[in-house]
Amino acid sequence: MKDAFGAPQSLLVLGGTSAIGLATARRLIARRTRTVWLAGRPSPALAAAADSLRALGAEVRTVPFDALDTESHEERLGKIFTEGDIDMVLLAFGVLGDQAHDESDPLAAVRVAQTNYTGAVSAGLVCAGALQEQGHGSLVVLSSVAGERARRTDFIYGSSKAGLDVFAQGLGDALHGTGVHVMVVRPGFVRSEATAGRAETPPATSPEAVACAIELGLRRRSETVWVPGALRLVMAAVRHLPRPLFRRLPV
Repeated sequence: MKDAFGAPQSLLVLGGTSAIGLATARRLIARRTRTVWLAGRPSPALAAAADSLRALGAEVRTVPFDALDTESHEERLGKIFTEGDIDMVLLAFGVLGDQAHDESDPLAAVRVAQTNYTGAVSAGLVCAGALQEQGHGSLVVLSSVAGERARRTDFIYGSSKAGLDVFAQGLGDALHGTGVHVMVVRPGFVRSEATAGRAETPPATSPEAVACAIELGLRRRSETVWVPGALRLVMAAVRHLPRPLFRRLPV
């Protein structure tokens, strides 16, 4: 089977410079993956990411992709699938935004929402349709624990991830029985270049730990993966805290 559980032969990373996306690609290349597509805005960082994966023995191609340019998604992403089957798509792009600034700059807040939600809906549907047409494959969507409950410190980002999370869950239900597997990944705070300088919210994790959880989730055909796993129980409790009490928590 081409996309043996947890060991796809081909991988498309939407968000080609994502720390989690690249950590996942490295882990899968060490197992079975031989062809990797990195989709992202052309840049020295994207070229360097491709070179780093080639050094591990994979055939790596880059393709221009902008989450905000939704009108181009069907053409650009569709062309990738005409080159051959894609066993796994990892939707890894997104922006954190700056909550303090974005509250007073609606256009900046909209950019966060359009990137993390609208762009993901567009790209996700294009890839889901292509996977369904080929009859197999996995779509892995990076959500966030921030989408589980609105927090004062990041509710703009959190709301965009909440929308993405619900969309991905519904898409998974819509594709059930088609041969396409949709998996939602909900990491906590991830230590990476993107979060450098931000206060950590425990329990923090790493791109490598998320990559490990993604591989394990694929093997198990999981629909939802929490990283670290203990967050599932933590958020089950936090989700039901009365709002007056939740507001007092240092989150």
